[in-house]
Amino acid sequence: MHPDDPSDQKLTDARPSTQSDDAASTERTIGRHRAPEPPRRTLLGSTPVRVALATGVTCCLSLVAVATARGSSDDTSRAVEPLAEAMADRAAIADERASRSLDRDIAPARILPSPTAKPTPRPTVARKAPKKPVKPRRPRPVAGLDQAQMDNAKIIVDVGLDMKMPRRALVVALATAMQESNLYNLASDVLPESANYPNQGSGSDHDSVGLFQQRPSSGWGTVAELMRPSYAARAFYTALNEVPGWQDMSVTYAAQSVQISAYPDAYAQHEERATIVASALTA
Repeated sequence: MHPDDPSDQKLTDARPSTQSDDAASTERTIGRHRAPEPPRRTLLGSTPVRVALATGVTCCLSLVAVATARGSSDDTSRAVEPLAEAMADRAAIADERASRSLDRDIAPARILPSPTAKPTPRPTVARKAPKKPVKPRRPRPVAGLDQAQMDNAKIIVDVGLDMKMPRRALVVALATAMQESNLYNLASDVLPESANYPNQGSGSDHDSVGLFQQRPSSGWGTVAELMRPSYAARAFYTALNEVPGWQDMSVTYAAQSVQISAYPDAYAQHEERATIVASALTA
């Protein structure tokens, strides 16, 4: 059969290829000077890739956990913030109410004024009028005296007590005033000036004035001074203290030693009444 016969060629192509043919084809594919390629492995089968992949997954999970924790902490902080603000406000109010004193009243609730509210005017407290000085109680008259005589007798006794005079001096002074003026504060017709001062009548015994009918011309004092019952009584007690041993004298003699009266025995008749009045005013 001729080698160029097509049928012969077909038979030849139909024959199974031998091992040499496979080797030759392989050589033709890769070239004679190139080493055959090692068998390929899959990407996930490599150990470094697996490590890298595991590391990446771990990082992702960590980021997710951090984000979740941060979100939960933000939610918690948002929930705690109003409570913390409320506690801070209450603490501030408590600090304002605090007092260093152990004795303190309960502080009133704090009321914040509204922006549009007008301040409430404070009520006007009416001031109390000052109390008028209480007048001393007038003594009740005794021993047949009227109120004017008893008032003058009280002045004589009060001045004597203020000067620390003994009870005997009070009786002597009262008896003297009973005899000289009947316990009235008298002006003098001889001294028109004496009528310018408070008086309870007038006499005409020279220039004698007042409860004890003391004379300005004799050095007892001015008309204005002698017309004051308290001054006249003090002048009498001062002169009585200058009489040596007056405490042992009778009322008449002690009074006469001061007054130098033309009727020295007249004072004795008033001793009993003077004693009653002195006892009533010093009780």
